[in-house]
Order: sequence, then C-alpha cells, then structure tokens
Amino acid sequence: MRRTTATTLAAATLVLAAGCSSGPARPAGQGVGSATKAPATAPPRKAQLPPAQGSVKVARTVTDGLKSPWGIAPLPEGGLLVGSRDDGTVVRVDTATGKKTAVGSVPGVDHQGEGGLLGLALSPTYASDHLLYAYFTTESDNRIARMNYDPQRPEGQQLGAPDTILRGIPKGSVHNGGRITFGPDRMLYAGTGETGERGLAQDKTSLAGKILRMTPDGQPAYGNPEADSLVYSYGHRNVQGLAWDGENRLWASEFGQDTWDELNLVEPGKNYGWPVVEGRGGKPGYVDPVAQWKTSEASPSGIAFAGGCVWIASLKGERLWRVPLDATKPLAAPEAFLGGQYGRLRTVLAAGPGKLWLLTNNTDSRGIPKPGDDRVLELDVT
Repeated sequence: MRRTTATTLAAATLVLAAGCSSGPARPAGQGVGSATKAPATAPPRKAQLPPAQGSVKVARTVTDGLKSPWGIAPLPEGGLLVGSRDDGTVVRVDTATGKKTAVGSVPGVDHQGEGGLLGLALSPTYASDHLLYAYFTTESDNRIARMNYDPQRPEGQQLGAPDTILRGIPKGSVHNGGRITFGPDRMLYAGTGETGERGLAQDKTSLAGKILRMTPDGQPAYGNPEADSLVYSYGHRNVQGLAWDGENRLWASEFGQDTWDELNLVEPGKNYGWPVVEGRGGKPGYVDPVAQWKTSEASPSGIAFAGGCVWIASLKGERLWRVPLDATKPLAAPEAFLGGQYGRLRTVLAAGPGKLWLLTNNTDSRGIPKPGDDRVLELDVT
C-alpha cells in the first residue's frame, strides 16, 4: 500500500491458469518405415483472442464472515484454504455449502501494519506430500515456510510444524509483498516489497522489492539470472499479484506511490524501474508496464489469468479490472467492473472456464466493513 494511506484449479498455482503440454504427437504418415510422403507443415494456429469488451456477473456468495483474509489456496479435491493476515489462522471453505472449518494457525506470525500471514500456495506435488506453503511476517523478517496439511486430524489441529525454507526477507510496516505461487516450471515464485526503503528495490543483494524464484526447498532455481541468487527480477515497489498466461508468461501487479499502479510482463533479470521510474517512463534500462492506472483507481493486489485476460483485484480502487490480451499486448483498454459494490478486493483466482473466485478485504482496518464481510464471491465472466 502507499505510505500516505499507510491463477484451472491447479494445486501448484493460486492465482492463475497456466497450461502445460507433453509435446506434439508424431504427425500421421511419418512413422518408422512409412512410405507416405510427409505433408507440408501447416502454419501455427493463432490463439483465439478474447472479446475487447467483457462482462462480470456475481453468481453467488461462496462464504462470508472472514476476518482480514489475504491468501487463498484452492484444493484439488475441492474447497479453499483461506488465511487471516491479522491472526495467522487458516480455514477451509467448502465451496458448495460455504461451511468454514478451522485448519490451524501458522506459528510465529507477527501482525503489524500490512504484515502478517500473507500468501498461501500448495506444493506442486501436493497429491503425495500434502504441503501448504505460507509467506508471513515475524518479529524480525518476512519468511516462507511449509507445513503438512492433514484434514483427517481434529479441527484446528490440521497443520503440522512449519519447516522454514527461506528467511531474511526484509519486513516493514508497509510494502511486505507476500504473494507466492508455483509456476509451470514447478518452481516457487514470491513477490516482495521494498518495505518503504526505496533503495532496496535496486539493490540486487537484497530480497526486498523483487520477484524471487526458488526451488520448493528455498534454494536458487536453475536458470535464474544469477546462479547463486533467488532474484528473478528487481526494481519493484510492492508486488502482490503473480499469474501465468496460457503461454507460460509471468505477469505481476505492482503498487505505485502517487501516480501510477502497474501491470508488468515479467522477464528474468529485468529492471522494473522503482524508484527511478513510476509507470511508463521510456527510460533505457528499465521495463515499462503493459498497463497502468492512477493510484486512486487501483492499488492492485491479486491477479489471475482466465479467458485470455488478466483480471486484477483492486484495493483502494474497489473494482475488478479486466485486461484483454493479444499475446503480450492489450487488445483494448482495461475495463473496470463491480466499482464500489463490494469494497476492497484482495485476491482473484481462476475457478474453471468462465469463472473466477474473488476475495473482498474490508476487515483489514483500511476498509469500511459491511454486514457479512469479508466474503468469497463466485463470478461468471467473459
């Protein structure tokens, strides 16, 4: 958040729908010993583009009565794990009935300002290891830990002891980042904030103001820009949204300060400008955002990719943004939905063809709660 005011139900990803393939099948007539002449190579088929203008309809309220919710992890067997930023607890939501079941608490969570229990993600091998990853603030830092989740244990005692895989991410009363998700490469990505210390975003020896890429054990992932570093990209102010599109390209949302919030296409080793540039600056050496908004219209947190569009949950802007894409470029101007109807919007997830889950965030001391807040909404979208 600004200092002045203070992704398909894949178990490996939270806020996105990212496709994988096992490789093309052998074309007909090209088998071993075939005497048939190979056909001419057909030109690649262009992906169907989303409509320039979309639609959003609130189909139902999945559940309500959540307190300071932040991270969500969709379970492959059905249901959602939702974390409370302020008290460090996790509940399971039955998406059919809305029933909430206490899962447990993450030890060591220290809520101050914007810190606390933030992002949640399931292991890419959740079917065999049942691991839940959490990004959270402690008394000394931000860190990432993993815990065994066992729904067969008694209510409120379903989380095992935490195994910390990464510690030492700088913390602050603001700009703690916090979104984590596993990518199509099965590596763990984390968006961090610069804690209000601007220079950390450009300091590649610091984990603050970065997008980090690591193995499930918290080690620098093979193929990172620097072999011994977790840093995947830098020059970020406060990244709270990560999602992959259908071609496995990484997108991120980022809070600006006073002028421009951003949607960025993230590439390894690139510098996204903060604090030298806010929004589109056109300066050599810095990557300009694909889309930008006035800070009063967005404060973008979670994002998801669905139906050829990036969807962005906005806090201060209290609206859901839709950015239709033609590969890496918007094919139309961003379009806003639900303006002011549900207050602050924290997280959005792809929930199957033409559907999203949307998490409100009015009980975090920044919003104006209404009866029933906070809630998970199911949306029908195009």
